[in-house]
Amino acid sequence: MGRLFPCSIGRGGIRSDKREGDGATPRGAHAIVGVLYRPDRLASPIGGAQPIRPGDLWSDDIRDPAYNHLVPAPHGFSHERLRRADPLYDIALVTDWNWPEAQPGRGSAIFIHQWRRPGYPTEGCVALRRDHLRWVTERLAAGARLIVR
Repeated sequence: MGRLFPCSIGRGGIRSDKREGDGATPRGAHAIVGVLYRPDRLASPIGGAQPIRPGDLWSDDIRDPAYNHLVPAPHGFSHERLRRADPLYDIALVTDWNWPEAQPGRGSAIFIHQWRRPGYPTEGCVALRRDHLRWVTERLAAGARLIVR
C-alpha cells in the first residue's frame, strides 16, 4: 500500500541460514498464516484472529514433536509463553517460517509483533511500533507476506 514503517529485527541480523537460537531474522518472503491477540487487552484486530489464552505456549525445543507449534500448558519441553506481562504479543502476526512442517534446528516462531522501543533487537522476529502493527494487521488480506531482504 506504499507505506514504509521502521522496524526492529533479530539481534543476529538477517541470515539466509537461520538456526534455532541464533537470534537472526530469516531472509525471504514469509506468508502471514495467522493473527494472535490478547483479548483481555484489546478487541480482535481482524476477523479470524485467534485469542491468546492463559496457558498458550509456543514450542521452541527441537526434541519436541510439536516443535514450532502452538501448544497448551503444561508442556514438558522448552517453550515460550505467549501470554506475556509486557505488551509485545498483544498482537502477533504468525509467519510460515519453518511451519507447519518444522525441521528441527531451523528456527521457530518468526512473528511480527510490537517492539520494546526503536532499535531494540528481537530474538529473530520483526517488531513494529504498536500503531503501525495495528495498521498493518487491520489491512491484512489473503496472500499477505513479510518480505525480508
